[in-house]
Amino acid sequence: MLSEIAGIIDSEYIGEDDFPVLGLNEIHVVEKGDIVFVDHPKYYDKALQSKASVVLINKKVECPKGKALLISDDPFSDFNKLTLYFNPFTSASASISKSAQIGEGTVVQPNVFIGNNVKIGKHCLIHPNVTIYDDCVIGDHVTIHAGTVLGADAFYYKNRPEGFDKLVSGGNVVIEDHVDIGAGCTIDRGVTGSTTIKEGSKLDNQIQVGHDTVIGRKCLIASQVGIAGCVVVEDEVILWGQVGVTSGATIGKGAVILAQTGIAKSLEGGKTYFGSPAEEAREKMKQLAGVRQIPTIIEKLKKIDN
Repeated sequence: MLSEIAGIIDSEYIGEDDFPVLGLNEIHVVEKGDIVFVDHPKYYDKALQSKASVVLINKKVECPKGKALLISDDPFSDFNKLTLYFNPFTSASASISKSAQIGEGTVVQPNVFIGNNVKIGKHCLIHPNVTIYDDCVIGDHVTIHAGTVLGADAFYYKNRPEGFDKLVSGGNVVIEDHVDIGAGCTIDRGVTGSTTIKEGSKLDNQIQVGHDTVIGRKCLIASQVGIAGCVVVEDEVILWGQVGVTSGATIGKGAVILAQTGIAKSLEGGKTYFGSPAEEAREKMKQLAGVRQIPTIIEKLKKIDN
């Protein structure tokens, strides 16, 4: 409850002592009952109007009806304290933690590390040197190739005068049934929620998936794709090699993104895109064809001038 949470971080609070607190989440995935933190006036309204029931904030403001406030000089650091308090690190004494659950027919090859509270379903194949951090959840009939890392920390920092301060990652990775993940991929855990790859999606080698990203069903992602945090890739999307996706973008269902495309904003589904920034492929090809004509046009203009 609210008074107990305030005691952990030694903060003032606005709300009933027994106001219920059910979880911690950052702003992109916050739900009713959660605490969310905010430490910049630009985002006060967004946090106060979010689904969060408790707002950890660095200024006394009017408390919205049905919510509570925790007043903190440094919400970022206090949010980290709460994450560590409720999700403490515990070491696994062996390559496979005693608390891990591994389903019938699953094969785990040599030098795989499986952390605490990991759940792996039936008939999976985990190739050598895969690392699966604490709390990851893997469905049935999943294949993960050598050297892949599931559940590393989110790339999430606050720039302070003395240097970068890291936000503690308390989320996990969820891999649904019939997903294939290639060699050397890195899929970061959610900050407070889950980074999710849904049923039937296939990932090639050397792919980076950022924190809290959701990849839909039956997606196809080729080598060297980089997807930032909090991205939504809807069902049946194809990302060809070396595509880059900016944080917070949504790629609509059935979109095809051609190789070496840079996605700087959300894209509608059902279309093919190319270029950086990404545009519909046919339009982009016309532009490139026009650019190739520029030297010829210049030569013609020179002859006319002469």
